[in-house]
Amino acid sequence: MAARVGLLLRTLPLLLWGGLDAQLAQRVGQELRREAEAFLEKYGYLNEQVPQSPTSSLRFSKAIREFQWVSQLPISGVLDPATLRQMMRPRCGVADTNSQAPGTERVSALFAGHQAKMRRKKRFARQGTKWYKQHLSYRLVNWPQHLPEPAVRGAVRAAFQLWSNVSALEFWEAPATGPADIRLTFFQGDHNDGLSNAFDGPGGALAHAFLPRRGEAHFDRDERWSLSRRRGRNLFVVLAHEIGHTLGLTHSAAPRALMAPYYKRLGRDALLSWDDVLAVQNLYGKPQGGSVATQLPGKLFTDFEAWDPHRLQERLPETPGPKYCHSSFDAVTVDRQQRLYVFQGNQFWEVAADGNVSEPRPLQERWAGLPPHIEAAAVSLEEGDFYFFKGSRCWRFRGPKPVWGSPKLCRAGGLPRHPDAALFFPPLNRLILFKGARYYVLARGGLQVEPYYPRGLKDWGGVPEEVMGALPRPDGSIIFFRDDRYWRLDQNKLQATASGRWATELPWMGCWHANSGGALF
Repeated sequence: MAARVGLLLRTLPLLLWGGLDAQLAQRVGQELRREAEAFLEKYGYLNEQVPQSPTSSLRFSKAIREFQWVSQLPISGVLDPATLRQMMRPRCGVADTNSQAPGTERVSALFAGHQAKMRRKKRFARQGTKWYKQHLSYRLVNWPQHLPEPAVRGAVRAAFQLWSNVSALEFWEAPATGPADIRLTFFQGDHNDGLSNAFDGPGGALAHAFLPRRGEAHFDRDERWSLSRRRGRNLFVVLAHEIGHTLGLTHSAAPRALMAPYYKRLGRDALLSWDDVLAVQNLYGKPQGGSVATQLPGKLFTDFEAWDPHRLQERLPETPGPKYCHSSFDAVTVDRQQRLYVFQGNQFWEVAADGNVSEPRPLQERWAGLPPHIEAAAVSLEEGDFYFFKGSRCWRFRGPKPVWGSPKLCRAGGLPRHPDAALFFPPLNRLILFKGARYYVLARGGLQVEPYYPRGLKDWGGVPEEVMGALPRPDGSIIFFRDDRYWRLDQNKLQATASGRWATELPWMGCWHANSGGALF
């Protein structure tokens, strides 16, 4: 749905300003309505496909109101752009059938013109669809290929612990060969759950789960899953949400609930809302002793690639080579001597031109005042200065000394917040920032965007969105990185000419063990 509706949405300004002829405008409106009806039917707001009739228009408007209430949108009953964009957002593939019941009552009361006293609706599984035991086993059947298995297992363990902290439930990981109550599996496309549950790649429905006692949660293997702070789709939040379904919880219309149909973001607030806590306790009771364990804020769960390293070392033998070769990195750049700098968390590695890599070193040891988890880095090949970017701030260093004395607020010059990657582009002798589907060419000094920018990433033919690094190479090519893959771009043609896995195919990245038969990812 997302791709088709996105194209149609781009025609809305023309439609609203009269730039489309009446016949074409009517076709666009009809197509948008058909897509919205299919969405509302899939997620339980319409029981069947609605034919065009006056009665069906009233049912369609009522369904839109219910969806708007559940989605925290202004309740109008009109298929406006904000409602369409909400439908396009990545979400859980489980229908909202039970979660919209209180919304139906409230919307009906609002539009009937009288007050209604709303009581909390119990939004958990019907009789016969809960677990009749409090000790449940689980198994992680497989995991995304580009994520390290120990980090994924740590995220799964923490997601189950999140629910056991606030209920009488206890979970344990079943042996690989034994039975398990709950199974977590990553699939591609149609996986025998019915065509309505088939995965469609990045975006759309990211995962779905089944109420007890089938005990299964399925995740789209083609999604850009991440266990780090920002890039990609946060797997931990989706895991915790779908596990809630396997316990018998339906979707919540409460603000900031983990069980809302659209996955919440990690932030400073507690990951579980009181609506989530009360729902699971209504099913399984309070924790032993009758009290609720202290809830942890979401910001503590932002980087599972560095989660509980002591426990992970006990589980698996030490893997040769630098850590970034087995997961990902925050930023990467190269200096005028062709030394590579790879950044991850509060550490960095130097890689010589021949591929020899240093031990990890603290960022503060080399660049005092630089925060961990920088988001982009580039070295100017003109003067040799290092530029670092994070959030709305940027730093400039000449050797180990800051040039600006303190970090600058870059957004005043039109630079994007939270850039994906930075690159010094030799043909222009300029720094370039990449963010999503756009890129920004910076004036000399790194604090002002040149006129007529940003532009679309389509100028860089074949380069994907949300890259995590970019490097100029001595042969005149540009290498772009995302997750475990790279794209080689001819800088004269601005066209990608090759792609592959950087850890195993680019020996100058310092992953020497990967080129001698070692297994990665």
